[in-house]
Amino acid sequence: MVGLGAQRGALGLEIWLDPGGWWLDLGLGAALGGVLLGAWALSTRLSAGARRVEAELAALVTELSAGQALSLALVSALAEELAFRGALQTWLGWLPAAILFGLAHLGPGRHFRWWTLWALAAGTLLGLLVAARGTLGGAVVAHLLVNAIQLTRLRRPRRETLAEAAPPPP
Repeated sequence: MVGLGAQRGALGLEIWLDPGGWWLDLGLGAALGGVLLGAWALSTRLSAGARRVEAELAALVTELSAGQALSLALVSALAEELAFRGALQTWLGWLPAAILFGLAHLGPGRHFRWWTLWALAAGTLLGLLVAARGTLGGAVVAHLLVNAIQLTRLRRPRRETLAEAAPPPP
């Protein structure tokens, strides 16, 4: 935060929202969050690899309570946007920050390339939003929306997952 404030010459509300256009920051963030959620939903419909990534991520978050899922979504959205769009994008530019964001989402196995590519695309769009608006608020809203919906959705076991996990009848 301090580094970001030093770079921009201020450490106030203007880092997060445009006081005269805060509604635009929030609206664009919500719209971008919807686009990103739709892109991931399409990926899981079209790719077995994306579905496998989702199943593996779901296995990691199944035990989270709703409050824990929402807390994790908030903390990760704030921290990642401050780090990648706030600090790194300010120092390196939007493309290097987006690439680093994608690389931060590498996972084990080839099927995790879907998640890495999705994170690269998301980081690019989030970075362009920050570059266009000059604030982090829209990117935080988009990131928070994606993480909150995905974590809340994935923490619940699905019926087919439960059916597959059930032991065969005797």
